[in-house]
Amino acid sequence: LVIACPCALGLATPTAIMVGVGRGAEQGILIKDAEALEVAHKVNAIVLDKTGTITAGKPEVVDTLWLADSQSHRNVLFGLESASEHPLAEAVVKSLRNTAGPVAIDRLESITGAGVQGVFEGKVYYAGTAKLLQESGIALPEAATAWSDRQRAEARTVIYFATANQVLAVIAIADTIKPSSVAAVKRLKSLGIDVYLFTGDNQQTAAAVARQVGIEHFKGEALPQDKAAFVKELQQKGKIVAMVGDGINDSHALAQADVSIAMGKGSDIAMDVAKMTLISSDLERIPTALRLSRLTVRTIRQNLFWAFIYNLIGIPIAAGLLYPINGFLLNPMIAGAAMALSSVSVVTNSLRLKWAKL
Repeated sequence: LVIACPCALGLATPTAIMVGVGRGAEQGILIKDAEALEVAHKVNAIVLDKTGTITAGKPEVVDTLWLADSQSHRNVLFGLESASEHPLAEAVVKSLRNTAGPVAIDRLESITGAGVQGVFEGKVYYAGTAKLLQESGIALPEAATAWSDRQRAEARTVIYFATANQVLAVIAIADTIKPSSVAAVKRLKSLGIDVYLFTGDNQQTAAAVARQVGIEHFKGEALPQDKAAFVKELQQKGKIVAMVGDGINDSHALAQADVSIAMGKGSDIAMDVAKMTLISSDLERIPTALRLSRLTVRTIRQNLFWAFIYNLIGIPIAAGLLYPINGFLLNPMIAGAAMALSSVSVVTNSLRLKWAKL
């Protein structure tokens, strides 16, 4: 009874998890769910959002093609986009701040993954993707299409401003790719992980961004439900999937993924749903988190192994297994010391995580 030590077995997992979570915090990785730390080492597919994840999340309007410019149109566009919290809408508002003023927009409606629409002086206005205009029956003039293709080839996002029967303006928005994104994708690939880019942007823009960061698998014009469906599809193929995103549009996919990671500068709902949060929004923290998971799980296995071995050997000896052979009986004081040392060894092994190379 003196030598038996269930304490070592009981400490094996929680001590390693506790040290692992603390080490993650030191690296700028907040781990909300200990299960995520245990599962992350199995990840073999990772889905990345574009805006705010691969890019800096600070989009700026770099060019505008006005097909029907007027102060009234600028004011309506300002009013429409002012009602949206999307980063692209904020970029448009910022670009118009010195040349337009907000007007009261009636029947304002935000269309998930597409844009916004509203009514001003009895006329319906749209601001959003080409898909939004097409679904609304608005034809894109050749000049707008050609101009848009040139912008997308440079990895820029294009949004349209139109009435029910006329395209008024085409706006090109650029978002700088984070310097860490290329290195992070390279590290993830070296770990044998398939990397996917999913974005609501046009397919041409998605292709340009994917090419710049070295991602082979990508999809543009993805709605929030498309991201979640793709994550589920990968899971059905036997993949352990991590989803990384920063916006409201990513919340469905984050909830579906085996491991969900939010950017620290993202929306509150994304961080609330995610099991991990990267404080610095640095993508290189992702391979670090996966390595931390592998080291933590390895430590847990080591702890459990030695705790079992200790009890497997110690209890029979204390019960007198060796007495018929050589007359050896274990001193109770030594048995008590061995029991204490078994717990100390488990804790010490877990603490090695604090100095492990990530």
